[in-house]
Amino acid sequence: MEPRYRFSPAELTGRSREHIVDLEAPPCSLHRAVVEPFMRLRAAAATDGIDLLPASSFRDFSRQLAIWNGKCRGERALRDREGRLLDAATLDDNRLVETILQWSALPGTSRHHWGTDFDVIDGAALPRGYRVQFIPAEYAGDGVFSGLNSWLNAHAEDFGFYRPYGTYRGGVQPEPWHLSHAATAECALAQFSVEVLRQALDGSGILAWPALEGRLPEIVERYVHTVDAPPTGELTPATRLA
Repeated sequence: MEPRYRFSPAELTGRSREHIVDLEAPPCSLHRAVVEPFMRLRAAAATDGIDLLPASSFRDFSRQLAIWNGKCRGERALRDREGRLLDAATLDDNRLVETILQWSALPGTSRHHWGTDFDVIDGAALPRGYRVQFIPAEYAGDGVFSGLNSWLNAHAEDFGFYRPYGTYRGGVQPEPWHLSHAATAECALAQFSVEVLRQALDGSGILAWPALEGRLPEIVERYVHTVDAPPTGELTPATRLA
């Protein structure tokens, strides 16, 4: 069965935004198929007093490359699995790559490139002057977004969304803030390949390339394909891939 949405290699790796629609309220950029279900999700949250805001939506290849290279240079915060800050200068390239991949996607592999995934906060729960850190503690216990987390647990699936990084599976750390539109994201995932990624990285100027080049198949399997599966009901016969 043909996937419902076809992505070009450039769209899969964030080098094109032909599939993207820019919204003004709230300001965000999403895949054209995700706009309507997202707005319904947001409206439903509002009825329960939650101002569901996408703090990060579509992110292009250049932006992801800047994040990656900034972490390699020690210009951006670098954290270990427990969230403790590390000094990039003390790590060799292999350790540096492994450390960055725990929290930041390799350029070309981010689900944000697809426009199907976005990070959410509750604007109504933000204390004045609070700076969002995007750490699990903010969404758990008495964290500032614990109410949002509970609401998403109860309602996200009703609108076709789920959290691909809900469970640690040896790749990306759990991200309770990360939502994905299941049916559309599964189309992108089915079309993604090591060769698509390699073409995107060729000549990109990415740092630590010698430590990356031979690991691309492993990285794609571990950090792109090894995610939580969407609830079965979110993939209808019209959208499920053969």
